[in-house]
Amino acid sequence: MKNTEKLAIHGGEPIRDTYLPYGKQWIDEKDIQAVVDILKSDYLTTGPTISQFERKIAKFVDAKYAVTFANGTAALHGACFAACIQENDEVITTPLTFVASANCILYQGGKPVFADIDPNTYNISPQSVRTLITEKTKAIIPVDFTGQPADLDEIVTIAKENNLVVIEDAAHALGATYKSSRVGSISDMTMFSFHPVKHITTGEGGVITTNNEHYYEKLIQFKSHGITRNSSKLTENQGSWYYEMQFLGYNYRMTDIQAALGLSQLNRLKRFIEVRKEYVEMYNNAFQHITGITIPFQSGERNSSWHLYIIRLNLERLSVGRKDIFEAMMKENIGVNVHYIPVHFQPYYKTMGYRRGTCPNAEKLYEEIITLPLYPAMTVYDVKDVIRAVQKVFSFYTK
Repeated sequence: MKNTEKLAIHGGEPIRDTYLPYGKQWIDEKDIQAVVDILKSDYLTTGPTISQFERKIAKFVDAKYAVTFANGTAALHGACFAACIQENDEVITTPLTFVASANCILYQGGKPVFADIDPNTYNISPQSVRTLITEKTKAIIPVDFTGQPADLDEIVTIAKENNLVVIEDAAHALGATYKSSRVGSISDMTMFSFHPVKHITTGEGGVITTNNEHYYEKLIQFKSHGITRNSSKLTENQGSWYYEMQFLGYNYRMTDIQAALGLSQLNRLKRFIEVRKEYVEMYNNAFQHITGITIPFQSGERNSSWHLYIIRLNLERLSVGRKDIFEAMMKENIGVNVHYIPVHFQPYYKTMGYRRGTCPNAEKLYEEIITLPLYPAMTVYDVKDVIRAVQKVFSFYTK
């Protein structure tokens, strides 16, 4: 039976009195104290807390090395530099991502090439990647969309067959696993983001993990103006004060303030992920029988860390389009979002010749998805409000 409850967008009472965002950090007193301790210390930046955080991240993901950056985009830029991406080199990535996954290629003068997605997992399709490899291809940047790892076995195989570098954009996937391995230990280089809506936060911040010492050393130097004090690398040595800028790097350093917050947050990461999974189970149980919704598919060999919860609209079962559903949910004070507008739809990319129609699966999916709130600082009552709002709105608009 069709729900007759009046939607807030039509003048009815909203499900919530206050707005619930789609994502938000969770800061506690221990986090605050960790930052205060640094503010009272001798080092606010380039101090020992940075290396402590890097070691802890590397250990968590089972990688040999970790290099922190000011943000995730800077980390991706560093990875492209370490991979020697240069002018006219091609790098294959997905269009269903934030623009940083492709912009980092442009920063090095390379050309992003967009592969289509798997219509089930929404991750980059290895089959599509294979069709796009040319003599100019230098790397692949798979994105672990929503926290579910991409098909890493197949992607790594393709890379080895074609002598390509795999730079995994795991901004969504800290704590995720692929088969028996942690994300962060599989690809040549892996980026994690510490933006406030991610699994842990440093305010802004990012990291590259790798098992390759050569990449590690290039990343360390790149994020600090291309400067080294390593005596074994200097072209001359005028004394203990001496340093050299050996290539054009950037000031992409993380501060000790950020690292202290990250160290504190890491202590709760396991619980953060457990809560996300609990809320996902609540959503799945509530939505699996709503005819206007397809809940997220999860591959059995991949353990998502659930950065995002995305529902796909079965538009043929609904009397309105995605925009109407989106606006109705917002009026119920549920902070929905859309992840993401395909990168090649962006005006800047259009000026470079990118056009619609090249990635049909990704383009169709974009028209049909909505992101629901999911973060550990939510309460069970918040989750129930989201469920009530979805049931209310979809009941009204289901044909």
